[in-house]
Amino acid sequence: MIVIWSPQAKTDYWQNIDYLELEWTFQDVLNFIEKAESTIQLISNNNTFFVSTNYKNVHKVVITKQITLYYRVTTTKIELLRFWNNYQDLENFKL
Repeated sequence: MIVIWSPQAKTDYWQNIDYLELEWTFQDVLNFIEKAESTIQLISNNNTFFVSTNYKNVHKVVITKQITLYYRVTTTKIELLRFWNNYQDLENFKL
C-alpha cells in the first residue's frame, strides 16, 4: 500500500523532531524516528488497524506516550494525518 503524508503530518513530525533535538538527546530523536517508521511499516504491511476514532475511517496509534499518530486507510493508500502531541489541548485538534 502507498503511504501518503498529509502536509500537517509532515509539519507535526518535524516539529516533534525539532523539539526532541532541543530538549532531549540525539538517541531520543533516533528512538522516535525508529518507532514512527516501524509503526508506519506495521500499518502498511499488515493492514493493521489500531484504535478507531470519531472521524470516519480514521484510526490512531500511540508512537510514544507523548505522540499519537492519526491515520486513514482506504483500499489503495494509507494517509498519515497527524503526529499529535498528547500534551496539547484536544480542543485545538483538527484533521
